Amino acid sequence: MNGGRNPSYAAWQKARIKAGALPKLSKGNIQPPRRTLVAGAINRAIGLAHELGLKKRPVLEKPALMERASAATGLDDFGDSWFERPFDNLLEAIHGEARLNPGGEFMAALQFQKVLCDRLWAQQWFDNHPEILTRPLPRPVIVVGPMRSGTTRLHRLLSSDRRFTHLRQFETIGPVPWPGFEHGGKDPRIAQAKRVRMAANLANPRTLAIHPTGPLQPEEELGLLCNSMWSMKHEAQWHVPSYGRWSEQQDARPAYEQMARLLKLVGWAQQSSSLRPWILKTPQHMMDLPTLLEMFPDARLVFTHRDPMAVVGSAASLAWNQMILFSDHADPQHVGEEWLRKTRLMIDRMRAVRDDIPSERMIDVHFDEMERDWRGAMERVYNFLGLDIGPALPALEAYQQSTAQGKRRRHEYSLEEFGLSEGRVAEELGDYVRTYGIARDQAARLVG
Repeated sequence: MNGGRNPSYAAWQKARIKAGALPKLSKGNIQPPRRTLVAGAINRAIGLAHELGLKKRPVLEKPALMERASAATGLDDFGDSWFERPFDNLLEAIHGEARLNPGGEFMAALQFQKVLCDRLWAQQWFDNHPEILTRPLPRPVIVVGPMRSGTTRLHRLLSSDRRFTHLRQFETIGPVPWPGFEHGGKDPRIAQAKRVRMAANLANPRTLAIHPTGPLQPEEELGLLCNSMWSMKHEAQWHVPSYGRWSEQQDARPAYEQMARLLKLVGWAQQSSSLRPWILKTPQHMMDLPTLLEMFPDARLVFTHRDPMAVVGSAASLAWNQMILFSDHADPQHVGEEWLRKTRLMIDRMRAVRDDIPSERMIDVHFDEMERDWRGAMERVYNFLGLDIGPALPALEAYQQSTAQGKRRRHEYSLEEFGLSEGRVAEELGDYVRTYGIARDQAARLVG
């Protein structure tokens, strides 16, 4: 980890181009976007405060972080200790590989503190209200697809139907109610989520163009898996390849068991009927599909498919726009290689499991189908679920209209930004395209 003052991102990039490590900016061969001026100023201010002794550098060590969370909450039961294994590996990768800047260290410490406090509070809720863990999670509908394959759109359309239960963004940021929470009362987690969104928009507004959201918007259960220090989210914001490789070889069941407990806690806090099926989705499920099916044996799966040219380019762009906030040493070529590898691995793991899933429990939905005729695609999904789409149509159409009005910014990206080519992606993922009849996506040709 870089303990001294970090050079500006622009200076680092200029030096890399001069040294030949990055190609020069030219037509058809572009560089990924730079860190925003606001993010750079915040990072410099934190670094200067460290140098002047006005602020101590955070200690990113497990014992210190856990002791601090216990002191803040007055609690000491973190629940199932399995989470310490991924936590150890993640911290080791942060120290050895991530090369965080001062702002990155500060944000990492905040994230870990929040997860640890949530674990302590969650265990207290479970102890004080054992009825929470008796809530069933019947027949969830789970959207499964690679990152950037249209999972969010499908998830939010289904979430607009009140016959289902879903997480909201403030609940995935903070799945555990704070001490003193009362049903029907004011929930401070909503204000917390608004602050997080404001900070994210100031630091890099491109991230909200890539994944628009808001405190009360339907959101995926990524934060519930992060509660066990698990998930690809960490790889999409920090350069931690050893953590990613380690995670790929582990049994994820304990993380999914904690996710299920937290879903029950969220449902209890919402006072939603435990008979309403949950709408779930996160690309992490592509990596852990056998565990997901074991945890939810009656789940109904909606698989999304999109042109890998767009999936890989968009995923690399999302990861890049987060990494440049936390490190001055993000390498676009590494980001491209890693998200091509990760996309290929997600698809390979999904395909290895699909043959054992009964056909009546799954359906495929293509990105281009949703673009051409979203209503027809949703009618197919509702027929698969055995539900009449009629009662849901007003809410589905309202969501479609709101997203059309809200598309102020376009997510622009290219494979070339990250050292990749269409030929390379086609070579590695062409069999997936042919097997599932995936159409060419014009968005894959966009350049920033």
